[in-house]
Amino acid sequence: MRVIAGEHRGRRLTAVPGKGTRPTTDKVKESIFNMIGPYFDGGWALDLYAGTGSLGIEALSRGAERAVFVERDTKAFAVVKQNVTTCRLDAYAELYRMDADKAIRTLAKRNQSFDLVFLDPPYANQRIVEEISLLQEFGMITDGAWIVAEHDVGDKFPDEIGKCVKTREATYGDTAVTLYYYETELKADHEANPVM
Repeated sequence: MRVIAGEHRGRRLTAVPGKGTRPTTDKVKESIFNMIGPYFDGGWALDLYAGTGSLGIEALSRGAERAVFVERDTKAFAVVKQNVTTCRLDAYAELYRMDADKAIRTLAKRNQSFDLVFLDPPYANQRIVEEISLLQEFGMITDGAWIVAEHDVGDKFPDEIGKCVKTREATYGDTAVTLYYYETELKADHEANPVM
């Protein structure tokens, strides 16, 4: 597992010991960033189920201004911290050891909003629709933001969740990725879809 592109390209990342955490493969990660745009000009990223921190670190390497990593598992949290430090990104990262719901509510109190959100929960316990709804309810998604949901291939999601419009779905074996694009005014002729 490594950083694929950007400032920290090629840097190897540590995996979480054991089988309790399922890291996003490099192939899936590369595909995700090809779909949403390979590089960023600033903006805040939220890695809500950080695991190893791979997705948030990749966003920082590709130009995101800051990333918030949320991970409730003690071992995984320690790995996120280690990987952030290894990539010398401590000054650009905020880490929270808590569950996703508490983290959303904590960040909402700070009036924090995000341009890029990664949702990669344990497949058996995913609450992706509810979490996307909650992020909108608390005004935590900027206009033009991308939400990337990684989930079991059998899970299907609505075309719209509030003002988040589903733009892409892709499958990789047992893993599926669904992309949502947020805009404050829904347009019938939605043209935000990136080329896959």
